[in-house]
Amino acid sequence: MAIHPTATVASTARVHPDAEIGPDCTIGDFCVIESDVVIGARNRFEPYVFIKRYTTIGDDNQFSAGAAMGTDPFDKAFNPAARSFLKIGSRNIIREHWTISRGTKPETVTIVGDDNYIMSSGHIAHNSVVGSRCTIAACALVAGYVTVEDQAFISGGVVVHQFSRIGRLAMIGGNVRVNLDVPPFFLYAGFNVAPYGLNLVGLRRAGFSRDQIGALKTAYKFLYQSNLRLEPALERIESDIPTPETLHLVQFIRNSERGICRPEE
Repeated sequence: MAIHPTATVASTARVHPDAEIGPDCTIGDFCVIESDVVIGARNRFEPYVFIKRYTTIGDDNQFSAGAAMGTDPFDKAFNPAARSFLKIGSRNIIREHWTISRGTKPETVTIVGDDNYIMSSGHIAHNSVVGSRCTIAACALVAGYVTVEDQAFISGGVVVHQFSRIGRLAMIGGNVRVNLDVPPFFLYAGFNVAPYGLNLVGLRRAGFSRDQIGALKTAYKFLYQSNLRLEPALERIESDIPTPETLHLVQFIRNSERGICRPEE
């Protein structure tokens, strides 16, 4: 059993001999850690945390009671004998009763980055990619093959349809259904996700300057408040306000396969 001598493991926990536990980890009562698990340094596992096989975890993460990582995907075609993976970065807080599945096809991976705050009683499905410094609130459901860029905020009760993309610093209001791609930097609400201006609070907290915010306001007007069709609007953004943020916005939209959400009528 590769448990570092500085790690603390409760007597009621069950750690498979093939698991690797890094230095200064704390594993609480009744935790279960299966084989083929690699856990870095200074991770804390409250009681009843379940880490399934083929899961890799970085450093300084916190897992609250009842969290289950690396669960089998909710996919009728999934072969439980196949090897697929969950990779979690460092300094994440994952609260009570959250579940994250490993990939569904052999050798594929679900990825969660660094410094995320993930609240209780929700799910991130197979093959999704969650960036870093995101907040995902309680009871949110992220379906398979979803991409969430850095610093996004997903409020409570949000449901994200498979293959959807959520852009950097986008903020999704509570109980929204995300069934199209959500461009970065904007605020979204409505039953079917729709844009409602800039995510001003998030942008200011992220240190955006007045000029950066002003350029994004102009980009929002071109996209959603002008009579321009999509491609001419993107061309105006590129020619009139070519900042790193607006160019990222344009590239995100051009890469969209599902199409981006539009204002409610």
